[in-house]
Amino acid sequence: MSKHDHILKWDKPFIIGIAGGSGSGKTFFLKCFLEHFTNEEVCLVSQDDYYFPVADSMTAEEIKLYNFDVPETIDREHFYSDITKLINKETIFKKEYTFNNPYAVPKILEIRPAPILMVEGLFIFHFTEIARLLDLRIFIEADEHVALKRRLKRDLEERGYSHDDVMYRWENHVVPAYNEYLLPYKNVCEQVIVNNTHVADDIISLTEEISKELRGKVL
Repeated sequence: MSKHDHILKWDKPFIIGIAGGSGSGKTFFLKCFLEHFTNEEVCLVSQDDYYFPVADSMTAEEIKLYNFDVPETIDREHFYSDITKLINKETIFKKEYTFNNPYAVPKILEIRPAPILMVEGLFIFHFTEIARLLDLRIFIEADEHVALKRRLKRDLEERGYSHDDVMYRWENHVVPAYNEYLLPYKNVCEQVIVNNTHVADDIISLTEEISKELRGKVL
């Protein structure tokens, strides 16, 4: 019997929902959090991997104006179905989302069930069928000027967008979506994390504290 077979003796995974606006530092938080666990103890499902593909049906100019920050852009049924499969201890296979990069070859992601299941994404509290599955909700936020600075750095340096493109999306897509689909759920979250600092030690110590508490409850 493998180590993974042994770990499947748990009854139901403890499900953590993590959501934060663009530039909140959610990716760094997740990276730090996951380092406290082995692959057999935790698995992660990301909403980003469930966008309906548009690269084949739109021009580059159309994609620039396309609003990815609304719930209708997500294959909600597939997202929920895969979470349900993991709860039922089934392994899922999912094509990686490549952010409509025509030159990227998507990998096939294999996600195995684990006693801690992490679900992350902008709309996970808004999607009621997913929200009701969550045992712990973590809301990550940053001041708007901090979040915008991080978004600009990422999109200009890593994705090659122009400054005007980034600002258009920020003002017309990102901020309205955050205010409508995420911020209203802040008060129902058990953990609210303000991440304005660039000091890694703060996030590392916080994820260590949460992981220790989880280890005592779940593992």
